[in-house]
Amino acid sequence: MCGRFAVTLPPAAMAQLFRAAPANDLPPVPNYNVCPTTQIHVVQEAEGRRLVAMRWGFIPHWYKTPGDGPLLINARAETIAEKPAFRVASRARRCLIPAAGFYEWTKDAAGNRLPWYISRSDGDPLVMAGVWQDWEHDGATLRTCAIVTCGANTPMTRIHHRMPVVLETRDWGKWLGEEGHGAATLMVPAPDAALRFHRVATTVNSNRASGPELIDEVIETP
Repeated sequence: MCGRFAVTLPPAAMAQLFRAAPANDLPPVPNYNVCPTTQIHVVQEAEGRRLVAMRWGFIPHWYKTPGDGPLLINARAETIAEKPAFRVASRARRCLIPAAGFYEWTKDAAGNRLPWYISRSDGDPLVMAGVWQDWEHDGATLRTCAIVTCGANTPMTRIHHRMPVVLETRDWGKWLGEEGHGAATLMVPAPDAALRFHRVATTVNSNRASGPELIDEVIETP
């Protein structure tokens, strides 16, 4: 799964990277502790690529309020085409969600949550597959999204059994629907060598924590 991530690339650099027109209401960066239900940076195809803000937490159209059901921050690749919440979005409303890296947790023998930071081995931005949905209520529209996840690759299984679908540059257009069909073939684990990970301080366990020190490596003592 993916329940927290970091964004460090400035919006102008994101717009250039994705060749996308930026909106005027993008969230501030850097943000080393992006949490569910906050506004995040998303690239969508809308007669050309656009870099926009969306609520991280997909809201199906039948929800009467944002909290009317489970908080849908992730969409499982294995069932995305069948689940009523995501079925249409998986075909027609796919998006890219850029990050510097994401966090995941293990537990020690005492049950303490130990955070890890996962990023690309080559240092490039990590681009996750997403789906989005406009939720309308009382004449107002809230644009929402979820990160698509798949089973973990071999190194990642040391930390968690699932991971975000990580897209390579060559696959961005296919995922966005710019290059016809075939997006389903992209919902697979990243190659084993694609990602690196290290332990970070438990400070990030709090959703109020902030600052670049959150992604600093913590050397574990024997």
